[in-house]
Amino acid sequence: MVSDSAIATAAALMVTASLPFYLYGAWIMIDAETVSWDVLVYHLKFIVPGLVLNTIPVLAWMLPRLLDQLGGVTVLHAILGLQAYALLVLALTGIVRILQVKRDADLYENPEQDVDLDDLHPDMSAWRGRLRVGVFGYVIFWFLAWLLGLYQYLGRYVLG
Repeated sequence: MVSDSAIATAAALMVTASLPFYLYGAWIMIDAETVSWDVLVYHLKFIVPGLVLNTIPVLAWMLPRLLDQLGGVTVLHAILGLQAYALLVLALTGIVRILQVKRDADLYENPEQDVDLDDLHPDMSAWRGRLRVGVFGYVIFWFLAWLLGLYQYLGRYVLG
């Protein structure tokens, strides 16, 4: 059977490996002057693997062990992680509606149209706000949970 330490190391490496995917995926969107369908798909080619690398250890190893470890730092780590995923859901509620409206307006296939996004739908600014709050919130809480997870890993498996 595989030791707890080996599984913890694999989980820490997988979660840590998701960071470059998130950073590059974010850079793609920040660097793009116009978000075409190709830019969006290219962005998702990095974000989705980052989410997978992060979510597999959470679901397969961290969550099943949570009730056995409820205490101070572990509870804070879990709360930060759950908050990150809650904000990701908030972002998704915005992006789904934005995608629908932009596709209906043909802004992905023909991105050079001179259209203000807020003119496409009366709720567009609210959806874009959800997207921004959700994405930035996810990143902030993910980063805090990651730092706390590394602290726990070092204390429990490396130094302890």
